[in-house]
This record gives sequence, C-alpha cells and structure tokens, in this order.
Amino acid sequence: MSPPPRPPLWRSLGRALRGRCPHCAGGAVLASWFKVRPRCPACGLRFERGHEEEQDYWLGAYLLNFLVTETVFGVALLLVLLATWPDPPWTPILFGGGVLMVLMPIAFYPLSKTLWLAVDLVFRPAQPDDFAA
Repeated sequence: MSPPPRPPLWRSLGRALRGRCPHCAGGAVLASWFKVRPRCPACGLRFERGHEEEQDYWLGAYLLNFLVTETVFGVALLLVLLATWPDPPWTPILFGGGVLMVLMPIAFYPLSKTLWLAVDLVFRPAQPDDFAA
C-alpha cells in the first residue's frame, strides 16, 4: 500500500493549526491536551515517527514551544515598555512576565506537537512503513 501524496507545506501547517492530521486532515492528532494519539484514525499515519530506539522525537516540538514562549514574552515586554516609557511599572511587569512564562508553554503545547509533526512530514515525507500496523 502506498501512502497518499504529500500535501503542500501551507496545507500541512493549516491542518496542524486546526489539530488535524497534517497528512490527510481526516483525524485529530491529540487524544487530550497533553496526549498524542498513536495513529491518525483516518489514514493510519503513525504520529510517533522516530525509530524504536529514538526516545526524543518530540524534542523539536519542545524547542518550538520554547521559542514561541520566549518570542511572545519578548514582544509583550517590548510593547509594555514602549507604552509606559519613561516610567515602566516594574513590579507588574515582573509578575505579569512570570505568569506569561508559565501559562504560555501550557497553552501552546498542543500546537507545538501538531506543528512539529507537520514540519517533520515536510522534511521526511511519509513512507509506507509509517502506515503499517
């Protein structure tokens, strides 16, 4: 059985942003907020695409989550500083930044997983063994 043709990058990313399988858009990637399904219920794509001996497949998703969190924090800090200069409210900035740095990775966690899967499918297209039972 040959896999379906690979979708274009932007279509894969759009599907991932909706939490759908980046390959076929037919099934949900996540079983819950913190748990990825083993396979796509529609096309059968194995979501854990690393080899059996690899335990760090989702490391890229964690890196993506970290980068997005840091970028959001940096932009928020810059906007607050620009809006309140020359007397920025340092105490609210400190506590608000702390809350943002704790909540942002939790909020972005599911998207980091689906986006990482979509990016991985661009660089390593699905092979027939990714669909094997």
